[in-house]
Amino acid sequence: MNRAKRTRGSLSTSFLPDESNRRPSSAALNEFAWKLRLIEDRMIGWWALHGITLLRLSLGVVFFWFGVLKFFPGVSVAQELATHTITVLSFGLVPPAVSLPLLATWECAIGLGLLSGRFLRLTVLLLLTQMAGTFLPLLFFRHETFNVFPLVPTLEGQYIIKNLVLVSAGLVIGAASRGGHIIHDAGALAVAERLQALNQRFRRRFHRDP
Repeated sequence: MNRAKRTRGSLSTSFLPDESNRRPSSAALNEFAWKLRLIEDRMIGWWALHGITLLRLSLGVVFFWFGVLKFFPGVSVAQELATHTITVLSFGLVPPAVSLPLLATWECAIGLGLLSGRFLRLTVLLLLTQMAGTFLPLLFFRHETFNVFPLVPTLEGQYIIKNLVLVSAGLVIGAASRGGHIIHDAGALAVAERLQALNQRFRRRFHRDP
């Protein structure tokens, strides 16, 4: 009788699923996690390697494109605010017929500098100077740039406020204008920052590159 019970018990347990075979081992999970980490590293590494170049080129396209539009009166949506601002700043000495092609040339020069990668520090200075002027309509022409000052901008006001992104992009490009790159690894970044600080102290003390 006991033998029969043991036989039935062994037969019933033999058909139960083996939970150990269902659950992935910790080694397999670790291997999968490392594969994901390596994929992420490659992806972020590509971003770090090419991100600044793509930022520079895309910003150059925007400036050159919008600059060319200003050579054709009535095409650019920002031309009235821009020419009115220059008229106010110049106390009426520079009329729109002069200020608009001047501004168009300025923006095209910024765009070409960014696209070519030549004279980047000068290009960034031109960009920041031009961007400073673009924010003045928010102060000079509040009724045209805000529905409710200072919280609800009009379409023109939104067009101006988004230039904050262009300014930030210009600062990043300017910071890398001497050939710098983004370091995405935290450990490597700490070493690079210490080396950069040493180089800066050397330049300040000896007035030459290490």
